[in-house]
Amino acid sequence: MSRNSAQLDPVFRALADPTRRAVLQNLSRGEASVSELAADVSMALPSFMQHLQTLEDCGLVSSQKSGRVRVYRLKPKPLRDAEHWLGKQRTHWERRLDQLDNYLQKMKSAPHTKKKEGE
Repeated sequence: MSRNSAQLDPVFRALADPTRRAVLQNLSRGEASVSELAADVSMALPSFMQHLQTLEDCGLVSSQKSGRVRVYRLKPKPLRDAEHWLGKQRTHWERRLDQLDNYLQKMKSAPHTKKKEGE
């Protein structure tokens, strides 16, 4: 496993959950407190805090406590890294599909040889 893969695996695991994606969407508009983020979900606060911890553990968000309020903010670098990896995959598969298309076009336009009777 490459170093890049080891860094991206937790990011993709975090992005796999709709609650965490919603948190990231909210944080894309600016920093927010736990209570502001939790207002949009219907789950117990301890469960929601586990989602925030997952996001923080993989580097997608950071938090800072100011008095009694914990504020979260988006850290876009892991998202850019995931986007870069996905872009490379898309390029690879587009190239492979283009090769397949070219091959199929050649097969389609190649003269068909018919077997002679008795062969």
